[in-house]
Amino acid sequence: MIRVGIIGSTGYAGAEIARLLLGHKDTEIRFLVSRSFAGQPYEDIFRNLFTIIEKDCEDISLKEMADEADVIFTATPQGYLQGVLSGDILDKCRIIDMSADYRIKDVSVYEKWYSLEHHSPELLNEAVYGLTEVNRDAIRKARLIANPGCYTTCSILTAYPLMKEHLIERDSLIINALSGVSGAGRGAKIANLFCEVNESAKAYSVATHRHTPEIEEQLGLAYGEDLTVQFTPHLVPMHRGILATEVAKTVRKVSYEEIKDVYDKYYAKERFIRVLKKDMCPETRFVEGSNYLDIGFKIDERTGNIILMGALDNLEKGAASQAVQNFNVMFGFAEEEGIDMIPMVP
Repeated sequence: MIRVGIIGSTGYAGAEIARLLLGHKDTEIRFLVSRSFAGQPYEDIFRNLFTIIEKDCEDISLKEMADEADVIFTATPQGYLQGVLSGDILDKCRIIDMSADYRIKDVSVYEKWYSLEHHSPELLNEAVYGLTEVNRDAIRKARLIANPGCYTTCSILTAYPLMKEHLIERDSLIINALSGVSGAGRGAKIANLFCEVNESAKAYSVATHRHTPEIEEQLGLAYGEDLTVQFTPHLVPMHRGILATEVAKTVRKVSYEEIKDVYDKYYAKERFIRVLKKDMCPETRFVEGSNYLDIGFKIDERTGNIILMGALDNLEKGAASQAVQNFNVMFGFAEEEGIDMIPMVP
């Protein structure tokens, strides 16, 4: 029986991890940690779990939890984990972190984009970037997983095979991505109120979004050289979903069959990545509530560009279910255990 702790259990990602693990074999949720809701019954906060989780939220430290948990999910803001994690804690339990604290290997880049001092940079090289389909072998042996976010998972995996095969010009990638409101978290913010987002769409953090260096680092590793991307996020009035539309110049004239063969080379055996049929475009509604990433592409003969499209559920493959997918790999479970959900329509 794997003993699990969840810090940040009352946020959207933390609550989704708890829900998924309830359907996971040989797993016990030992700790539900929330400083804001300490002492309150979890079922009172998330009524979907009424009579299903009969535990109270606790305010307990990471160090204390490590003595009793085999793995701890940290669904916490940037800065929390890197301020309290140590090698001694990792000697006792494994960590799957949902923040950006260990995603970026260059500490100066992290500190620049997040305006935070990093307090445990010695752990950065040990942390494994948790894109399961890319880093599965390293994840199996990892003590510390830096679980990617929603924009990054969608943007990176959609372009990864073509970057790996050098089929698009290195610095030509332009990414426009749309996110549902739950991607902003559960905290109260005026900009995310219903009246502020309903019947509207907007770009935000233009040219400054903090996921940009993460996308660049991972696609640069795929390409084999440092690269730059133009990334622009947008907020749209839906609960869940990420849709990324990525445009790049191809290095030469390519055919549909050639590009499809490249995607099949990397993803044909992947349970949770679906490369769609020709001329079929991904839609967020067809991945909602699932761990699937749907990918489509279109070659524009007129411009010499290729348009890549990816869609996923930001709370699932973009957060919680990907974290559980990594958990499964780490502990030797079947990769689909607890996350084999068919997308919900409507």
